[in-house]
Amino acid sequence: MTDIAENTPAPAFDLATDGDGRVSLDGLKGKNVVLYFYPKADTPGCTTEGQDFSALIDRFAAANAVVIGVSRDTVKKLDRFKAKHDLKVVLGSDEDGGVVTESWGVWVLKKLYGREYMGIERATFLIDGQGVVRRAWRNVKVKGHAEEVLAAVEAL
Repeated sequence: MTDIAENTPAPAFDLATDGDGRVSLDGLKGKNVVLYFYPKADTPGCTTEGQDFSALIDRFAAANAVVIGVSRDTVKKLDRFKAKHDLKVVLGSDEDGGVVTESWGVWVLKKLYGREYMGIERATFLIDGQGVVRRAWRNVKVKGHAEEVLAAVEAL
């Protein structure tokens, strides 16, 4: 597993997004970036997390921050997920080989009911306008997480 350390350069990313868009770290220079990884669109925890970040999107924007949720779902699925739950965050798709989820160290071995499988660890990274990782949250618990991330962004 890649360990993304705080105060080190963020690994590059370039992703297809909902709405047939693209988002890249290079394209966001000068902005704070909240990059959160979630296992699967339209599941309970992932939906709550997206809604929590969306509810605070104006405050993130006021702090010069862009919020991007990343999964290995297809863009088509992300479009449905975003529309169904009225999400305000950018949703990135890492379906083509998982380059981004692997470079960020969130493609991990998971266990559920004794079964082992590979999946996305729920994790969030705060990247400053110069492309440096300022905070890393691993094995995130959804409740209260968006508020905690917002406080960290506002403290930059």
